[in-house]
Amino acid sequence: MIKPYIEFRKQSDFSGILTDTFGFIRNEFKPLMKMIINIAGPAILVYLLSLAVYNYVAGDIFDIGAFGDTSLNSGSLVLSLLAFFVYFISAIATYILLGGTVLFYIKSYIENKGITDYDEIKRNTYRFIGSFFGLGILKGITLMFAIMLCVLPVLYAMVPMAIVFSLFVFESRNSVIDAYSKSFNLVNVDFWTAWGSYIVLFIIYYIIIVVFALPSSIYAMISTGIFTGEVDPANIESFSRDPFLIALSVIQAFIQVFLNVILVVGGAVIYFHLHEKTNFTGTYERIGEIGKIEE
Repeated sequence: MIKPYIEFRKQSDFSGILTDTFGFIRNEFKPLMKMIINIAGPAILVYLLSLAVYNYVAGDIFDIGAFGDTSLNSGSLVLSLLAFFVYFISAIATYILLGGTVLFYIKSYIENKGITDYDEIKRNTYRFIGSFFGLGILKGITLMFAIMLCVLPVLYAMVPMAIVFSLFVFESRNSVIDAYSKSFNLVNVDFWTAWGSYIVLFIIYYIIIVVFALPSSIYAMISTGIFTGEVDPANIESFSRDPFLIALSVIQAFIQVFLNVILVVGGAVIYFHLHEKTNFTGTYERIGEIGKIEE
């Protein structure tokens, strides 16, 4: 069965952006997931294992078995800090490698009309990991600063930050600073379409995360006695190291990593809509192909 080709380099309306985002994910799901696992798999594995270790060790920092007597377990504190450090670094590596893999997959998909080159995608993802890290820092600082200001600034800043990685990947002459600065100008071409599309994608992403988080939340409330109103501090202490709860949190983190593909692909579709509205690159290319006769 021949998969339909999703044209990225075109102008889209609100519904078109959503349709192309989920259409691309549906059509390319298996090869894209395989690519992510092959390239970002080691980072994802370390991220999930360090999360499990951190969740287990963190519950042993304080001894609250005796009421009113809270003592610090220094050995667990050191191990917990080490686990958190590994968890933090591997989380950054995971999301950088995932984002780079997806965007370079899309770039290869576009350049080869639906065919992707694994070696090229892997090479480019690892080649630009430092640039992605720098761009990620700028993105994080921008969103944190916007959140500190108020709700409205972050609602604006989230749109250019949604396309900043796409600007860097698909306009290869851009430096990190160029991509960052151009993202704010590009979103103004059709801000409300870009904003509305990304907000809807983010809401879908968030709802799915909440759904998958329900089992661990319900289990936590049952195990700690919140439902019955009988909360026992000693029970909470042992609960934090509950293997079943840790397993649920790891599964939830694993799903959340792959759900991030929705936002990355959606950001790429929004970028091409804005870029095409400004430059008409894809339109001119399709016009040039009209009338060509296959020899």
